[in-house]
Amino acid sequence: MPIPIIAQGLRDGISSIPYAWTFIRIAPWVLALAALKYYFEGARNGSERMMRSKVIMVTGGTSGIGAEVARELATRGAQVILLTRQPPSDLFLSEYIEDLRTSTKNPLIYAEQVDLSSLHSIRTFATKWIDNIPPRRLDCIILAGGTAEPSRPRALTIDGIDPEWQTNYLANFHLLSILSPALRAQPAHRDVRVIFANCSSYIGADFSKLDSVARGKQKVVSKRTKISPPLYAQPKGVYALSKLALTIFAHSFQRHLNAYERPDSLPPCTRVIVVDPGLTRTPGMRRWLTGGSLWGLALYLLTWPIWWLLLKSPVQGAQSILYAAMEQQYGRGEGGWLIKECREMDYARTDVRSDEVGKKLWEFSGKMVEEAEKESAVMRALEKKEAEVEKQKVEAEKAKEAAEKKGKKTDGSRRSRKAQK
Repeated sequence: MPIPIIAQGLRDGISSIPYAWTFIRIAPWVLALAALKYYFEGARNGSERMMRSKVIMVTGGTSGIGAEVARELATRGAQVILLTRQPPSDLFLSEYIEDLRTSTKNPLIYAEQVDLSSLHSIRTFATKWIDNIPPRRLDCIILAGGTAEPSRPRALTIDGIDPEWQTNYLANFHLLSILSPALRAQPAHRDVRVIFANCSSYIGADFSKLDSVARGKQKVVSKRTKISPPLYAQPKGVYALSKLALTIFAHSFQRHLNAYERPDSLPPCTRVIVVDPGLTRTPGMRRWLTGGSLWGLALYLLTWPIWWLLLKSPVQGAQSILYAAMEQQYGRGEGGWLIKECREMDYARTDVRSDEVGKKLWEFSGKMVEEAEKESAVMRALEKKEAEVEKQKVEAEKAKEAAEKKGKKTDGSRRSRKAQK
C-alpha cells in the first residue's frame, strides 16, 4: 500500500494524495513525541535468564513496580512468595494470586502475611521462616514495598513510628536482620541476591536529622481503647532520609554478610544490590502527586498527558530490578552495586559506604526496634488479659442464666400439673 501512494506522489505530485500535507505537518510532532516517550521510558532489561527453581521473596508485589517484577519472575519459572499486608485467606488476594498463576502458567506463587507497618508481624513471619531444619532455600529477596505519604498530618504506625520511616526503611532492616541466618546458610555455590528498590531522593537527605524520626510519644492504645490515634505533623525530609538510611544499610548488611565465616571456609554467596527504578506511575506516586485529596486527583487527571510522557509505566520501572535479579555478572563479586537504567553507576554520596555512619545507623535502628517491640509486647499482653477477663464475664453470665433457667418450672411439665390438681 505505501509503495503505490509514494509512486502516485512522485508522478502526480503530493497534492494528488488526500490529506498528504496534513500528514506531513503532523508527522514530525508525532515522531518527536514518540522519541521523547521512548527516552523517558528508560532502558530495557536485556537478560534472557530463566529463573526456574529459584525461590524469590517480594515485598510490595501486588501493585506498582513490585507487581510487574513478580509477574515477570513468575513468567520465567521462579517460585514467588509475596509478602502482603492481607492474610492469604483474603478474598481479593486469593483471586489475584489465582489470576497471576493462570496468566503466567506458574502454580508456584504464594502469599505470606507480612505487614511492614507492624514489627510484630515481620518478626512472626521471619522467625517462622528460619525455624526450619534443614534451612529453606532462598535465592533472592526483592524489597520493593514502600510508601510516600502526602505532606499533611497523619497517624503514626501501631508501633508509634513515622509510617514512611518504618515502611521504607525500618521494616526492611528488621526483616533482613532476622532472615540473615537463612541467607548465610545457603550453599556456597548458590547465587543469592538481596535487592533494595531505592530512589534518587537519598542524595538530598540530611543524615544529621536522624534523631527527628525517633519513636513518637504516642502510646500504642488504639486497639485497646478502640479509638483512632491522633494525627501528628510530619517532620520534613523523612522520605528522603528513609531512602538514604536504606542505602547505607544496604552496604552495612553486605559487610555483615561478608564478615561471616562459613563452616566450609568458602566465600559468602549473598550479594546486595541497590536499584533506582526511576520515576514511575505507581499508585504511591499518584497518591503523593494528588496529596491524597479529590481536588488533587482532579488536577492529576487534567494533567495526565504530562505524567504519561514524563513518568515510566510500572512495566518499565521494573526493568532495572529485573536486570539486577537476572544478570549473571552480579552473581559474583563484593556486592553493594547501584543499578540504574540497567547499568551500574556510582553513588552520588560518599557517606553511604562509611563504616562509621553505617554503625551509627545500625545501632540507632536496633534500639528503635527493641523499644517498639517491648512496648508492643506489653500492649499485646494487656489486650490478651482484658480479652480473658471479658471472656470469663461472658461465661459467668451464661452460667448464671442457665442456672436460673434450670431452676424454673415450665408450665407444661407433669409436676406443675399435679400441683394444680
